[in-house]
Amino acid sequence: MDHKPHVHSAHCSHSHSHAASAAPEDGSTRRDFMLLTASAVAAVGAASLAWPFIDSMNPAADVLALSSIEVDLSPIQPGQTIKVKWRGVPVFIRHRTPEDIAEAKAVPMADLKDPEADDKRVKLGKEQWLVMIGVCTHLGCIPLSGAGDFGGADKGGWFCPCHGSQYDTAGRIRKGPAPKNLVVPQYSFLSDNRIKIG
Repeated sequence: MDHKPHVHSAHCSHSHSHAASAAPEDGSTRRDFMLLTASAVAAVGAASLAWPFIDSMNPAADVLALSSIEVDLSPIQPGQTIKVKWRGVPVFIRHRTPEDIAEAKAVPMADLKDPEADDKRVKLGKEQWLVMIGVCTHLGCIPLSGAGDFGGADKGGWFCPCHGSQYDTAGRIRKGPAPKNLVVPQYSFLSDNRIKIG
């Protein structure tokens, strides 16, 4: 009786190794599925826990109300400038005189550091009203109204005492280190004598 154990064992080991290699494949597939499912559930849970925190960072209703203000223009006399606060910054509102407007329109664009026509800084048909953020475009100081060489003695100009920037009757930079004109915020007329800023 001749036995050939080496052939039989080779055949057995081959089928045995095939079965062994199939088992981990099934296990790893199941494990991958479980891992993906658990990860997805954890991600949804984390998102649902984080949402109240993220939502709490949205501005409250009272803060949103402050993002725009309404201003009654009727008490402001021609040649007068008032200052109101909007979003924590001063806003200059000037009731310009016909002389202020004529002076602003007469300035050649070539004379301006930041060229901008007067009619681009006011609302059509409401040229007597100039609305600007009262912050110098150099380093953020607050310019003085009715001062400087370009409309001083309350003729509509602005002078920044910090570094000497001077703005004309349209709030355009004319002299000094400031690179830009005073910023005109977004605003609209609700009526002839009432504006909404923001």
